[in-house]
Amino acid sequence: MLFAVSMTFIDQTIVSIAAPSITQELGLSASGMQWVVNAYLLSLAAFFALGGRLSDLFGHRRIMLIGTLLFVVSSVLCGCVPEGGLAQTWLIFFRATQGLGAALMFPAALAVVIAVFPVERRGRALALFFGLSGALTAIGPLLGGWLTTWTWRAIFWVNVPVAVVAIVLTVLARIPESRRPERLDVVGAVLVALGMGLSVLGFQQASAWGWSSVATWACIVGGLAILLIFLGYERRTSQPLIDFDVFRDRAFTIDNLVLFFAMLAFVPVFFFASVYAQVSLSASPNQAALFLLYFFIGFGIASQWGGKILDKRGARPAMKIGCAVGAVGFYLWAQKMTDLSMHDQWPYVALSGAGIGFLLAPASTDAVNRSIGASYGEVTGITQTVRNYAAAVGMAVFGTVLTHVSTDRISSTLQGRGLPADEADSAARQVAESVTGHPDGQGPSGDGPVAEALQSAGDAIRMDFAEANQWVFYGMAIALAVAFVCSLAHPGTRVTEQPPES
Repeated sequence: MLFAVSMTFIDQTIVSIAAPSITQELGLSASGMQWVVNAYLLSLAAFFALGGRLSDLFGHRRIMLIGTLLFVVSSVLCGCVPEGGLAQTWLIFFRATQGLGAALMFPAALAVVIAVFPVERRGRALALFFGLSGALTAIGPLLGGWLTTWTWRAIFWVNVPVAVVAIVLTVLARIPESRRPERLDVVGAVLVALGMGLSVLGFQQASAWGWSSVATWACIVGGLAILLIFLGYERRTSQPLIDFDVFRDRAFTIDNLVLFFAMLAFVPVFFFASVYAQVSLSASPNQAALFLLYFFIGFGIASQWGGKILDKRGARPAMKIGCAVGAVGFYLWAQKMTDLSMHDQWPYVALSGAGIGFLLAPASTDAVNRSIGASYGEVTGITQTVRNYAAAVGMAVFGTVLTHVSTDRISSTLQGRGLPADEADSAARQVAESVTGHPDGQGPSGDGPVAEALQSAGDAIRMDFAEANQWVFYGMAIALAVAFVCSLAHPGTRVTEQPPES
């Protein structure tokens, strides 16, 4: 199961490292590149509940194998994207099918692990599971940096040998199969996918359409309205995709609120930190990967402590520590960004990772332990839907913030070098949209006034981009602070018995 889910974790980070190279070679816009990342996250969020339910209905092992096959085939096709006008659509589409494969695979794999371990050992087991997954995720940036120097396409093809090992081990393993003879809620699956897709589309496109645009708010409000319709439909149907009765347990609700606000930062941080390192710090992909490695060192160490705290004292202490440490870490990291020194930032990068490491496994495990009728696939689907929807919203909202603030900062810099306001605004938008703005090696060509102003403003633009990223990372600190407030409402009770099989 670890081999299987490692692909989903690695894929959340490896693409972020290669983002500037992909954007440059295929000529993608900044919003297009964000959608290459976001399509995967959105597909995960939209279909996780479906994946968990299918796992319950048709067997964890079978759905895990189907998800793995879909994931690896989509990975190969992502690596085979043709150049030209079709490139952006191709890459976004197969990233979405990758996300669908992961949405089938992950809840099934996690349900197997949960079913194998008794409640009293589950905290440490899942801490090990998420900790090793986090360690494998750390391979993503390192591997991505190395592979990108050869070809960025290899970051997708690397999933093939991992998938082969996962499939062989799954076939050989003695995995207990259980099925629930119930019908699949197709209407619910369609409604939740549409609602999540529309709402995140609105957040994502706000940077291009503007917050005053009717289209922006139509998508956001329309998506949320569909999710409310989904909620009402699920309450009335006899065999729902998601049994919302589980939210009557206050601890389960708090677990998911903590996960939601924490995941606004976790996953998006990989994309924004990688781009920041390569733009503001003029780092190579390999150096950007090492920058993110500090995050995973903190994450890996703290996740083991979090699991031990869960087993001994319950989820509440671990969540409180994790949220507090994470909020402080992201805040201090943001403050150091304008120093433009990777060396000065690493303690705060590691502290941010430690905060996420403390809370991730305890919140997820405590939520799953409170499942109704031992439906681990279904409840895992709920928690992972919350996590990945939050990650998609975080990518969209923070991407909008980064684009707007960097455009304003760069425009002011160019106006200070003599460009008229209109020309400065236009050039600033182009630089902000490119996201590859590596002023050292990728400066604009030509000898016009705009090109000359941009070429002479390389250092200032790096600082402008760093200041824009500060706003993003302050936002992540606020998200962890809100998660901390939510964690205070957790009743502190512990699950000590296995839920009865229905």
